[in-house]
Amino acid sequence: MTTSAELGLPAITVAPGGVATTTLTVRNDLDIVEAYSLEVVGDCAAWTTVEPARISLFPGTSETVTVRLAPPRSSAARAGEFPLGIRVLPAERPELVTVPEAAVTVTPFHELQAALAPRRRRGWLRGRYRASVRNLGNTPGTVVLTPGQAGEDLRFRVTPERLRLEPGESAELRLQARTRKLIWFGKPAAWPFEATVGPQDAPGGKGPDGKGPDGKEAAGAAGTTGSGTDGTSGTAPADPLTAVQRPRLDGEFIQLPILPKWLLALLAALLALLLAWFALVRPAVRSSAKQAAEQAVAQQSATPTPAATPGAPAPGAPTASPGGSPGGQSKPGAGQSSPGTGGRNSGPGGLAVPGTGQQSSATIDVQSANASSAVGSYQVPHGKVFDITDLVVANFQGDQGLITITAGNQVITTIALETFRNQDYHWVTPIQVTEDQAVTASVTCESPGTPASGKQASTCHELLNISGALSDIRQGN
Repeated sequence: MTTSAELGLPAITVAPGGVATTTLTVRNDLDIVEAYSLEVVGDCAAWTTVEPARISLFPGTSETVTVRLAPPRSSAARAGEFPLGIRVLPAERPELVTVPEAAVTVTPFHELQAALAPRRRRGWLRGRYRASVRNLGNTPGTVVLTPGQAGEDLRFRVTPERLRLEPGESAELRLQARTRKLIWFGKPAAWPFEATVGPQDAPGGKGPDGKGPDGKEAAGAAGTTGSGTDGTSGTAPADPLTAVQRPRLDGEFIQLPILPKWLLALLAALLALLLAWFALVRPAVRSSAKQAAEQAVAQQSATPTPAATPGAPAPGAPTASPGGSPGGQSKPGAGQSSPGTGGRNSGPGGLAVPGTGQQSSATIDVQSANASSAVGSYQVPHGKVFDITDLVVANFQGDQGLITITAGNQVITTIALETFRNQDYHWVTPIQVTEDQAVTASVTCESPGTPASGKQASTCHELLNISGALSDIRQGN
């Protein structure tokens, strides 16, 4: 003696959002009155009910109950084949529990939710948009975004070209709309467009022209009815794949002119002022200047010439310099400097030979570690004298510390490094550095700076460029 239970349909097909029913027959083959609890087990338990859920049977009798399957139209009811089990549990003899099973097929459906942000963009040449897409269907699929425009004024680019979305998953597509040419003058132009979002190669889905993949009109939604062996029937909506919905997104790109109206008005005003200057003001200025010059010449011509005094030299005759001989010629040696005073003093070793000076420059490179000092120098060659006229100091890293510049035994300057990046000096009277003497740059590094690369340097680094004339020395007798 036992308990038997049997489902009316071994295989059931149901569409999300629809309802399918079958029956469950329970027979009591025991010799006692038994109460049975009916419970749905398996992947279909969330949306399957048994009515009633508890029955009582006399020995040798049976009863049929209704099993109702109603999967929701959402991504929670995944498409595919799932087992359905009804556990029939006796109250008095629980060891005689039985679980009849059936196969349930949930049909797939496609449903997409899409939005375009922002809807309107402004720019000179292109606008960028974001299209968010969510798969509300119960089966994974590949989604494509197809933009279009009535004319050929815009070109589009979609990145990525396609998306793979699982049920309930969302993602973004980037859309760029670009015009074919710029607008230099005039008013802004509005370019509306639309983009459709739909599954790629969806069977039975409508294309952009509203037809199916075979060129025929897509089939309408029609109900399907199936009957079981026990006379029960189940009704499900039409296959959703025969009418795939493609959300349409409306967007607009406002193309702005390169030169606005106010700039054109300003250019026109400037051009008018320029024409007025050449046509009216400039001739008047030139006429006034000419009249002033003519008046000055007339006044000079009217001024009487002073009479010549006896013994006075005639106009234009050469005059004698004070202490000079007649005829304006000076005595030999007059006005000439004595040796050692006529030229620049080059110090021990003699005078600079006139006409031998040549432009020369030298660069002193000084690198010093943090919290230390370093000295760089340039020594004047033997038999030469260096007349310094220009000096440039470069602190290109922005170091912190001190730099002292000396020429021979003379200290030229001491500068705090953090106060400058480039510093230059120029002298009308050159600074002379004689043979075998040196120009030195002494750097005390307190903190290395940060160059243009953005990474702090490990050492201080300064450059000193000196320029001037390098001349030969005339040795004394």
